[in-house]
Amino acid sequence: MIEVQNVTKRFDGVTALDELSLTVSKGSVYGLVGPNGAGKSTIIRVLTGIYRPDCGSVSICGAPVYENPDIKRRVSYIPDDLSAFSFESVRSLMRFYRQLYPSFDARRYEQLKDVFGLDEKQPLRRFSKGMQKQAMFWLAICARPEYLILDEPVDGLDPVMRRQVWSLILDDVAANGTTVLVSSHNLRELEDVCDHVGVMHKGTMLLERSLEKLQENFVKVQLVTEHPLPESLNVVHSSMTGRIQTLIICGGAREVSEQLALTQPLLCDLLPLTLEEIFIYELGGVDYDVKNIVL
Repeated sequence: MIEVQNVTKRFDGVTALDELSLTVSKGSVYGLVGPNGAGKSTIIRVLTGIYRPDCGSVSICGAPVYENPDIKRRVSYIPDDLSAFSFESVRSLMRFYRQLYPSFDARRYEQLKDVFGLDEKQPLRRFSKGMQKQAMFWLAICARPEYLILDEPVDGLDPVMRRQVWSLILDDVAANGTTVLVSSHNLRELEDVCDHVGVMHKGTMLLERSLEKLQENFVKVQLVTEHPLPESLNVVHSSMTGRIQTLIICGGAREVSEQLALTQPLLCDLLPLTLEEIFIYELGGVDYDVKNIVL
């Protein structure tokens, strides 16, 4: 289990993390989302022991992470910026990983050569961004980590390789109980792979729930009615196309359906929201919304 409790981190007087707490259960796939500047990369660097928190605690398996080699051997991390590895070849990095991770699976490394199809002898600086990400996934997966921490992991990968990488990761989750924390702006993709989601905003955790429960809290409705909506409905967004109202309503589907029935609707379709829509409307409540711009 990953546990972060009341972590604060400041840089030159600017608060990047403000008493942030989060919990990632063993064997889960946790999606960390938020707008640019929310602090996602900062908390990942705290989790991997790159940064020391100013206050609060960070633990994996009940042990502190910072300056703890025993815990770090159980964690594999793929950063968004791979420039630190640019002059190394995949082969030389593989030898480094074998020394760093006692669990490194050399047999699996050989088996995945054809999957990634990269020239082991070429330095990463000669690869495209997508190829560099493939190289780091190749190594991270072969390290057989108990915890896999990913920052914008599939940025630059083509759709086929993204599916291949996620297939390998989810196989490890199912077979070995690998715990995955992934930060990404690709919310559509996270929706397919995550079972828990944390939404960050300005260094704090806005909400943290299972994806299933998060989707249960909002309903999208397409409605045609001649009657006003009940005042008890918590409508967070509405738009009109012809006679059809499209509403985003905070509440459970059954409760919303019963209240809308009072309007004697000619049309009433209830639809689940995507993770991207939930993200937009949750953050809309904290002054983060799509602005109408008049030029």
